[in-house]
Amino acid sequence: MSAPSNLPVWQALQAHYAEVAQLHLRELFAADPDRFTRFSRYFGDLLVDFSKHRITDDTLPLLIELARQAQLPEWIDRAFNGEMINHTEQRSVLHIALRNRSNRPIQVKGQEVMPEVNAVLEHMRKFADQIRRGKWRGHTGKRIRDVVNIGIGGSDLGPKMVCQALEPFGDPTLRMHFVSNVDGAHISYVLAECDPESTLFIIASKTFTTQETMTNAHTARAWLVKELGDEAAVARHFVAVSTNAAGVSQFGIDTANMFEFWDWVGGRYSLWSAIGLPIVVYLGMDHFIELLDGAHAMDEHFRTAPLEENLPAILGLLGVWYIDFFGAASQVTLVYDDYLRSLPDYLQQLDMESNGKSIDRAGQAVKVNTGPILWGGLGNNGQHAFYQLLHQGTHLVPSDFLAPAHSPNPIGDHHAILLANALAQAEALMVGKTEAQARAELEKQGLSGEALEKLLPYKVFPGNRPSTSLFYRRLTPQVLGSLLAMYEHKVFVQGVVWNINSFDQWGVELGKQLANAILPELKGERPAGEHDASTLGLIAFCQAPD
Repeated sequence: MSAPSNLPVWQALQAHYAEVAQLHLRELFAADPDRFTRFSRYFGDLLVDFSKHRITDDTLPLLIELARQAQLPEWIDRAFNGEMINHTEQRSVLHIALRNRSNRPIQVKGQEVMPEVNAVLEHMRKFADQIRRGKWRGHTGKRIRDVVNIGIGGSDLGPKMVCQALEPFGDPTLRMHFVSNVDGAHISYVLAECDPESTLFIIASKTFTTQETMTNAHTARAWLVKELGDEAAVARHFVAVSTNAAGVSQFGIDTANMFEFWDWVGGRYSLWSAIGLPIVVYLGMDHFIELLDGAHAMDEHFRTAPLEENLPAILGLLGVWYIDFFGAASQVTLVYDDYLRSLPDYLQQLDMESNGKSIDRAGQAVKVNTGPILWGGLGNNGQHAFYQLLHQGTHLVPSDFLAPAHSPNPIGDHHAILLANALAQAEALMVGKTEAQARAELEKQGLSGEALEKLLPYKVFPGNRPSTSLFYRRLTPQVLGSLLAMYEHKVFVQGVVWNINSFDQWGVELGKQLANAILPELKGERPAGEHDASTLGLIAFCQAPD
């Protein structure tokens, strides 16, 4: 495919943007009482409302045509059929196989993958059952009470987010911990909370060589051996998610307790694989299967639904609309659900590592803007922090609001207040406050004359700030699975439109290479090499005596 800006529909979209750019959502809603009905979709217990977007009846058909001209249906087929769409690494992209609950045949290089997927799931089930039933005991015979997952990136963000999100479904006798940061403070405070006799460590590293993960793993190992006084204890307190059997065995882990995954599973898409072992231990396999069921349902929707009704396609195309035509550089995730507090971090990696690219599939510089800067946090807290910029700042920041209609913790008016704030903020971003409304409000407060005129400009809100509301009845494993798969496919849709590879991540390599060069210099094992003056000065500062 050529650059998206060369597609015939791109010029049509530019012309359409010129027509609608000055339209205000207030007027669009006033003119169309059925706007919510026409611009929202249901998926099981999930409601996706995109009526608060700066679109008309002509916008979506043009965006759908953009998807067709970018050959999105063909790319979907290629992905689901196991073709090597990650062309720079010569890999298939088959996280969808990990949750293929229909067991539809899927092949990679002529080999059926589902038997291996199902075998790993069964291995995870048996191990998790042993932990949860108290049959797996620590070296001194104590039952496991603390589970520490040591990983980084996709080996940390996904499992941590899911365990937090589905805490009401978790085993209350287990405490889950996630260590990722190589800063010694992280592993130190986690270990301080754990009893070595009843702690299980899950080391998640495909190669078993990831610097941050293995540094933390060896620190945990040393702590355990020191506390229990026996190297043999390692085999009862450590398991691995890896493909490096030799490295796992050398560490002291029985390879029978090694859980594998495959090179067609990208890190940021790996929570559905053996990387999800902490999820299975905490929630139990039945709830993990429900998570997979929800994701599979969204996979099938994405694979088979017409583009006009296809939720990931619609959301992905709306993102392109703002990034490339409105010039919106960032996207914010506003979570009105404390259980989803880690979702913004998870989505940052999913989106920015996937589509933070400036080279297209032909090896040429892209001619359009690609992935947004994605950020966010707990919505109610954000109202007292960064919402000022969303309402009255100079940047257009499309927003996603997420909230449950019903809370698992019905305490007083808490949930009603939470929902009222979510609904009000989305409405406020959309309608704003006109000068006439602000004037009337100030007059009602008793202001007049010069005092009113001076304050008036500060009380006006432009509104017309677009948002998507993703509401669900309750945050069940199935709903969460569908939600996460929807975001995954949304990112893929945008990558297809921009003609970039959403599944490699070469941009993370350079920093790692330079860190490996600097480390021995910083430790004084060799003189500082050829660096810029700033780096040399910082190395010298860090080496100075305390």
